[in-house]
Amino acid sequence: MIDFGRAYRLAVATGLGLLTVAVGAFALYNVRQILVQVVIAVFVAVSLDPAVRLLIRHGVRRSVAVAVIVVLALLILVGFVWSLVPTLVGQGGDLLRNIPQYLQELPERSQTYREVADRYGLTEKLTEYAKTLPGKVGGGALGVIAGIFSAILNVLLVTVLTIYFMADLPRIRRGIVRLVPRQGRPRAAQAINVVVDKVGGYMIGNLIISLFAGVSSFACLFLMDVPFALPLAFFVAITDLIPLIGATVGAVGCTVVALVTGDVWPNAVVVAVFFLLYQQLENYLIAPRVLRNTVDLSSIAVLLAALVGGATLGVVGALMAIPVVAAIKVLMTPVVEALNEPPAERDPPAAPPVPIPPPRDQGTEETSKLEA
Repeated sequence: MIDFGRAYRLAVATGLGLLTVAVGAFALYNVRQILVQVVIAVFVAVSLDPAVRLLIRHGVRRSVAVAVIVVLALLILVGFVWSLVPTLVGQGGDLLRNIPQYLQELPERSQTYREVADRYGLTEKLTEYAKTLPGKVGGGALGVIAGIFSAILNVLLVTVLTIYFMADLPRIRRGIVRLVPRQGRPRAAQAINVVVDKVGGYMIGNLIISLFAGVSSFACLFLMDVPFALPLAFFVAITDLIPLIGATVGAVGCTVVALVTGDVWPNAVVVAVFFLLYQQLENYLIAPRVLRNTVDLSSIAVLLAALVGGATLGVVGALMAIPVVAAIKVLMTPVVEALNEPPAERDPPAAPPVPIPPPRDQGTEETSKLEA
C-alpha cells in the first residue's frame, strides 16, 4: 500500500532542495562580477605573498611588509601610468585612425598584395572595416568616460580586496586547515603552503616573461622604425600573458602593422623573423629559467585549462586557469604517487598475533574458551 503522507513529505523536501539550489545559482549569477573581482584579488594577493614573506624573514612585521609591498606596487603603477599611458593612448588612437590610409597605400608598395586585392576586392573590404574600428573600440565619448570610471572603480575594489587578503592570508590558511579532520591537518597545511608558493611563483614568473617580451618587442620595432612601437610592445606584453596563443596573436599584430605601415622588406620580414626567433628563445631558455620552481604541466593540460577558463571567465579566466590546474596537480600528486606504490610499501603486513597463554590455575573449559 502506498504511503501518501511519506510520498508527499519526500516530494516537498525534494522541491525545497531544488528551489534552494536554484536560488543559490541565481544569487551567484547576480554577483558573478564581484566574485570575479574577489578571485582576481586572491590571485594577486597570493602572487605578492612571496615578497611579503621575504620581508618577514628579515624581521619586518606582516602589517608593515604588506604596506611596503602595496606602496611599491602602487608607485610602480602610478609611474607607468604617468610616463607611458598618455603616449600609449595617443599613439594607439593615431594607429586606429590611420589604418584606412595605410590600407589604401599598401597596393602601391606591394605588387603581390595588389594582385590579390584586385582579384578579391580585399582593399575595399578592409578599408570599410578599418573605418569602423575607432567607433567599435571607443564606443563614443560617453562610452569612453563610463568605461574609464568603471575601470577605476574595479581597480580600487580589487586593490582594497587584495590588501585585506594579503593581511589575513595566514588566518585564511589556518581557517582552511581547520576544515580538515584533525589527523589530516599537517598534510593539508603543507599542501596549502606548496600551492601558495607554486601559484605565486607562476604568476610572478609570467609577469617577468611578459616584461621580457614587451621590452624586446619595443627594441625591435624601434630599430626597424615601425610606427607606434610603444602601443605595439604593450600589446605584445599583454597578449603574452595568455597561454599558448597569446604570443602568436601579438606577433601577428605587430607583423601586420609593420607590413601596412612600411615595406615588406626589410620591415615586415625582419619583424616576423624576430618574433619567430624570440618565441624559440622564450620557450626554451627564458620560460624554463624563470619558471623552474613552478609546476610543470603538459601542453594538452595547458590548452584545456586555457580553453575552459576562457569560456568561463573570458581573458581573466584564461590567465588564471593555468595556476588553478597547477594547484590541483600539486594537491593530487601525493595521492597518485600513493596509489602507484607497491602494496608492500603502501600497507606493510600486520604482525602475527601473539598467542595468549592460558592461566595456570584454570581448568580445561576456560582454557578452550581463551584459545577460541
